[in-house]
Amino acid sequence: MFTSMGLAVNDPNHGFCRDCLTLQRTVSRRCERCGSPRLVQHEELYRLHLAHIDCDAFYASIEKRDNPALKDRPVIIGGGKRGVVSTACYIARIHGVRSAMPMFKALEVCPEAVVIKPDMEKYVRVGREMRAMMQALTPLVEPLSIDEAFLDLAGTERLHGLPSALVLARFVQTIEKELGISASVGLSYCKFLAKVASDLRKPRGFSVIGEAEAISFLAEQPVTMIWGVGKAFAASLERDGIRMISQLQKMERADLMHRYGVIGDRLYRLARAEDDRQVDPRRDTKSVSAETTFDIDIASLDDLAPVLRALSEKVSTRLKKTDIAGRTVVLKLKSRDFKIRTRNRQLGDPTQLADRIFSVGLDILKREIDGTRYRLLGIGVSDLSDAANADPPDLVDVRARKRALAEGAIDALRDRFGGKAVETGYTFGKGHRGRPTRPEEDEGPELQHPWERI
Repeated sequence: MFTSMGLAVNDPNHGFCRDCLTLQRTVSRRCERCGSPRLVQHEELYRLHLAHIDCDAFYASIEKRDNPALKDRPVIIGGGKRGVVSTACYIARIHGVRSAMPMFKALEVCPEAVVIKPDMEKYVRVGREMRAMMQALTPLVEPLSIDEAFLDLAGTERLHGLPSALVLARFVQTIEKELGISASVGLSYCKFLAKVASDLRKPRGFSVIGEAEAISFLAEQPVTMIWGVGKAFAASLERDGIRMISQLQKMERADLMHRYGVIGDRLYRLARAEDDRQVDPRRDTKSVSAETTFDIDIASLDDLAPVLRALSEKVSTRLKKTDIAGRTVVLKLKSRDFKIRTRNRQLGDPTQLADRIFSVGLDILKREIDGTRYRLLGIGVSDLSDAANADPPDLVDVRARKRALAEGAIDALRDRFGGKAVETGYTFGKGHRGRPTRPEEDEGPELQHPWERI
């Protein structure tokens, strides 16, 4: 099989060792060379080339890398007792800590945990380093978030002198040595199953789902394994008596679409392991946003407005750095009982300006001031496009041009002297109230679905 690449012929059922990458001559439970039990063996091992790579507890892993004293301790990345968990290391997860769990609950189940506020700048830097390493393997890299991506390695065997499975195993070794983080790999023939496979044996997993076994494998799984089936939809399916994918496999497409609309077609196809989507490295960012959770619930517009201004400036900065603009402003609020309100307004032209984002967001926010106390506030823009057509001169509002020029001058001063060099009237003298207290937000184009972080 590998003769053209200068390698000895290897039976895929013998596989290779993930630790020393030695090809195995026989079926065994341990590596013939180093004795490691971490072997990859599968009859389709050397025919598959579509992978999903997902880092293991990415933020927590970076913090442990940078502070070895945390190695054996439970670590939670989040902010304050009022915040939520961004991520938790696997030690904390054993105690029951989960992403998006309110911080007070996380500390109840794991009181000995070390809580660290997110350092998004550092995480993004590491994520970009890893992505550059992925792109050295193949140009077909489709990021899903800061720490995960699809890769299609079809046709790269001659370039690397190795089949895709071995290239991926070598890659995760490399990021462990050079970046100090670990990742899990899912290898299959389609995106759906590659992503499913990467979740099977975390952390440091390497799982393979072949075409021959796909339908039988899925038949044994709950419907929640299918993309788009969250808690609410799963409850709806259960009310109809559908809990397992095997039940969907026995149903007709027309019946599923009659019951559930367009998503019924997705249920039909994915239950049968049919997924023809290609890895698209040009996949567009859907939105750019920033949000924060307060230490105390806030109901007053006077208290919310300074935070909204600071968040608008964060969004504006990211838009300008990536040379994109958004046409729809989206406001997000979470009340003290964890109910989420999302409101949006479309603009006549795309914008990058903090002043414009804030002005529209403030107008929307005023309509939501009804005595409700809010624990979270977020602002973002969607309907993204190139910045070339952003913020054209306004012939009606003659002061808009002056405000845009003033914002440009403020940006220049902040670039030179730091983000706190200039403050607006909304944030000046407000202390932490004028700035996010828990920066659990997306980093612009690094995240495709920032609102889903909560």
